[in-house]
Amino acid sequence: MNKRRRFGVVAAVSLAVCAGGYTAADVVGLFNKTGPLSEVEVRSTSSEFLAAWESGEIGAAADLTDDKKSTAAALSLFRQELGKGLTIDLRQQKNASVRFSVTVKPSDTDKGFPWTYSSSLRLVRDTHTGEPRVDWSPNIVHPQLAAGDRLTVVRDNASSMKILDREGTELTVQDYPSLASVLPDLAKRYASMLGGEPAGEVRILRKDGRRGSVLHVLTQGKRVELRTTLSSQVQHAAEEAVKKYPESSAVAIDANNGNILAFANNRRDGFNAAFLGKRAPGSTMKIVTSAALLEKGLVDAARPAPCPSTKSYEGATFQNLKMFEIASGTFSDAFIRSCNTTFVSFAEQAGADGLANAAKEVFGLGLEWHSGVATFDGQVPPADGPERAAAMIGQGKVQVNPLNMASVAATAYTGKFRQPLLVAPDLDGRPIATASRSLPPDVADQLRQMMRRTATAGTAVEAMRGLEGDIGAKTGSAEVDKAKISDSWFTGFRDGVAAAATVEAGGHGGDAAGPVVRDILEAGY
Repeated sequence: MNKRRRFGVVAAVSLAVCAGGYTAADVVGLFNKTGPLSEVEVRSTSSEFLAAWESGEIGAAADLTDDKKSTAAALSLFRQELGKGLTIDLRQQKNASVRFSVTVKPSDTDKGFPWTYSSSLRLVRDTHTGEPRVDWSPNIVHPQLAAGDRLTVVRDNASSMKILDREGTELTVQDYPSLASVLPDLAKRYASMLGGEPAGEVRILRKDGRRGSVLHVLTQGKRVELRTTLSSQVQHAAEEAVKKYPESSAVAIDANNGNILAFANNRRDGFNAAFLGKRAPGSTMKIVTSAALLEKGLVDAARPAPCPSTKSYEGATFQNLKMFEIASGTFSDAFIRSCNTTFVSFAEQAGADGLANAAKEVFGLGLEWHSGVATFDGQVPPADGPERAAAMIGQGKVQVNPLNMASVAATAYTGKFRQPLLVAPDLDGRPIATASRSLPPDVADQLRQMMRRTATAGTAVEAMRGLEGDIGAKTGSAEVDKAKISDSWFTGFRDGVAAAATVEAGGHGGDAAGPVVRDILEAGY
């Protein structure tokens, strides 16, 4: 018997004899180690267990139970999560059961409130040694705990931040589910800077990872406001638009200043593909490719351009949708009908880094953006061989997301790259990416005219039909990982608002992504 245990038994026996509160059978029972537990055994063992738990002697507490391993693990996690400021008082003993209270005091760095709750334990006699033992169960730690559960302190940074749109309207996850993907990031970046403090809550962490209800509020926290560039009107339209298609994402921006007006995702995995996705954009990339070719003087919107049904380059063969061809047409005709072979035909003249340079230097793709939250900012690497031809039509190693392609449409609309923003940069003084050059005026004008034709007489006509104002668009479909159904892409503009969307395995650009973009552009702001 260890020193702690021997002291406890002797003290209990002395108490029993002196006080006369226990029978001779109780005292004899301490040494017989058989039969029902005596009151002295119950009080002595439970007191020692609770004292060891209180003082952090986890091993000693575990030794007094019938499941040392589980006890040690549970009490260690309790101490780890709730700290060392612990007081445990035995309140009531009845037969082999004991009720007690646990008071958790806040740490020196936590301005929280003490938390007191009641629990209970039961003692049994060890079948091998006859010693009294605590019948271990997780609900000893807290009565609502089940096997595999544990208590945890949740400091919810999101609770310290109130997100506002550009006009001051509050944006909540309940009203705008897509905000759930960026709210923690915004709180992490800006809450403390603005003086916000996260709430501290004690919750049950279930075995399956789910959080149970709040058991105790340690700190109320302090909520601060963060005004974003979002428009509640456009955000609502985006949230509704992506509901039409699974695995869809969309972004809308103000083309005149780069302010992000809305973003939305409808995905099973909850991933913010609107900002962080990395997928081939298909023929929407032809906006960038056209700019590169126009700048080099290789094409002109009004000049004839070849559009055969197929075209080979460096051993790879490329074809148009349903093998269509244009016997005699202009480059603008090839653009509005999304003729792959036209663009592949200029791969050699464009050069290995011709597209990559235009993407970065004019459209800002691949620069380090600082929107206010984490984003993937596009990848258009130099390419050679078949990869060069594939890149010309938005395949190969080209990777973007709807934020990137909405920015591409905005640059085409205004002729100048303006880095997308979700939070004003003057709030934290972060640097903003700038392109090294703007589109030459004649190139920008030709791009706009070709996108306008695409929206009114080309592949985007059905999606954009009925929209008033200055509209333009480009469709795209991208084959990813040899999937049977291509990803659907669409980007366009209307009166200074640019938007883009993708629907994974959505088919042709105008079929799925097109209607999403149209609904967003129709909302205006």
